[in-house]
Amino acid sequence: MRLTGPIEIIGTGLLGTSVGLACRRAGFEVLLTDVAAEHVRTASGLGAGRPRRPEDDPQLVVVCVPPALLGDVIANALAASDAVVTDVGSVKSAPLAALGEDVATGRYVGGHPMAGSERSGPLAASASLFDGRPWAVTPGAFARPEAIELVEELAVLCGGVPVRMTPEEHDSAVARISHVPHLMAALMAARLAHAPTDHLALSGQGVRDVTRVAAGDPALYGQIVAGNAPAVVALLGEVREQLDVLIEAVGSADRSRLEELLGEGVEGTRAIPAKHGGPITPMRSVFVSVPDHPGELARLFADAGESGVNVEDVRIDHDPGRPVGLVELVVAADSADHLLTSLESREWVTHR
Repeated sequence: MRLTGPIEIIGTGLLGTSVGLACRRAGFEVLLTDVAAEHVRTASGLGAGRPRRPEDDPQLVVVCVPPALLGDVIANALAASDAVVTDVGSVKSAPLAALGEDVATGRYVGGHPMAGSERSGPLAASASLFDGRPWAVTPGAFARPEAIELVEELAVLCGGVPVRMTPEEHDSAVARISHVPHLMAALMAARLAHAPTDHLALSGQGVRDVTRVAAGDPALYGQIVAGNAPAVVALLGEVREQLDVLIEAVGSADRSRLEELLGEGVEGTRAIPAKHGGPITPMRSVFVSVPDHPGELARLFADAGESGVNVEDVRIDHDPGRPVGLVELVVAADSADHLLTSLESREWVTHR
């Protein structure tokens, strides 16, 4: 089966509107449905599709509603037509279990693009949100092969990279790489909420990196974590055991044990795949002082581009005492010296 459209999007928030924009970019007809009429108007105005009419007959339905509503909305979509139905929810086992063993479940194949933002709503959407990102495709035991192929084709046309796994494998994976890290970030960020002002004045990029995802919508992430409770609880138990070991090591100033625990953290960071899923390349940071004026950041990127060095990542920290920012350009280790020399020749102030 080939995807020819139309494609219906149910739920026009960040993900739903982004799916619509990506499908329109690929030339497909997109039908938009949402209980909030203003979201449909906004998404349609952005070019994500048009409101669905009663006579429309979609080939594929993509459910993009909050996790607590997934089971009911998927079931209603399966009953409403003969279309293949998928979704973009963060939890896969619970919605599938809610459907039971009805024959219609052969037309349902779970999906989860590993992309998002701390922002929400259709105005935060982008056609490029999924470009190069993994897109989990999680067929249940009754899923038809042609339905699986259709959902994988959707992932590709949206710019994603399909990764097929079982719903149970998916839920275990996202507990480890998304749900528990989010909870850890929230706990750390909560330690800052009532901290003395002079403590917060010392904040740098490190604490921002650790707490960034904690800014997400508590109601949404509460639904996500509750929907994946068994896998999350199992991992939290492992974290609690290791936290007890860490407390004991710090309390006793056991540097050997501390270094061992910190070394395990380093090992974990090295286990994260590099971009495009390739092997990890040694990286090095190049630090550049950038005046806090319009156009200076663009000038830095242009000069870095002129050097011929590919910038893999960027972080920006602001000097609280001066109108200047410290920009960290992360590049391949064997390119760092060349970039430093090139930027210095263009009168940038670098920090070796």
